Amino acid sequence: MGEIVNLRRARKIREKRAEEAEAQANRVAFGRTKAERELGEAAARLESGKLDAHRLEKPESTPK
Repeated sequence: MGEIVNLRRARKIREKRAEEAEAQANRVAFGRTKAERELGEAAARLESGKLDAHRLEKPESTPK
């Protein structure tokens, strides 16, 4: 005699596995943590500040 299977439980397990696979794909696609993003943004601001500090002329501000 075969094993008795609860179809509702089997469906939920199958759906959970599919959702986990989709979540893993999203982690790979969008994979940077908040700390990594903030570190990158801070490095970009630092580099931008260094470039601005070496300007010979300040950019003219446009009147509003």
